[in-house]
Amino acid sequence: MTKLNYGAELARLHLELVKLQDWVKAKGLRVAVLFEGRDAAGKGGAIKRITEPLNPRVCRIAALGTPTEREKTQWYFQRYAAHLPAAGEIVLFDRSWYNRAGVEHVMGFCTEDEYQEFLRAAPEFERMLIRSGLILVKYWFSVSDEEQEKRFQERMRDRTKRWKISPMDLEARRRWFDYSKAKDVMFAHTDVEESPWWVVEADSKKRARLNCISHLLSQVPYEDVDPPVLELPPRGPEDPDYKRPPKKSMRYVPAKF
Repeated sequence: MTKLNYGAELARLHLELVKLQDWVKAKGLRVAVLFEGRDAAGKGGAIKRITEPLNPRVCRIAALGTPTEREKTQWYFQRYAAHLPAAGEIVLFDRSWYNRAGVEHVMGFCTEDEYQEFLRAAPEFERMLIRSGLILVKYWFSVSDEEQEKRFQERMRDRTKRWKISPMDLEARRRWFDYSKAKDVMFAHTDVEESPWWVVEADSKKRARLNCISHLLSQVPYEDVDPPVLELPPRGPEDPDYKRPPKKSMRYVPAKF
């Protein structure tokens, strides 16, 4: 895929995303999209391309950090439920409650009882959300061992991308097969008819982004809402008594470029 083809298709999909956003807002829909997958699988890049043309007051990202001591004592789904969309909103979860089935289980951050309870409860939790009218879409970004290693090496070499890789990511790399088994168990319990997993082949970042956006558009039936016709009014009349302060009274950013 050439940059030209990618750019043209992305621009077309961006226009459709704006139409979807307007429909969600006009009809008061609630849309939650979960992004899960291997480290460096391209979840963040896909989320970024989805949000680029959208109003951040309508479409927002939920990327929760490590739970606080108080949150650790709450019902597990509680802190995620607080970030679910209200009417007219789209929320993209950059990792979600499925942390318990992945990193928490593999790294030993939860007990075996907590893990088993999550596998039982997650489908019921999601069925409740869907019965309430929420539109829920779940994506798993799949990346090969070779491609992940390539992306990790790039992140370690590039200072501007170094923040994307953490000691936890390196440890997850060492436990590759543990994560594979955890993902298989997770799918076996939570890939249900009402709330299925959709796998995005992500070895090609560009194709993964286009495929994900195209599929997301197909999951939320929408129509084009004609925006109101706007007309730019002329600038108001000048006030003869108004005098702009002199430029030398302002602090300007130095023009270095």
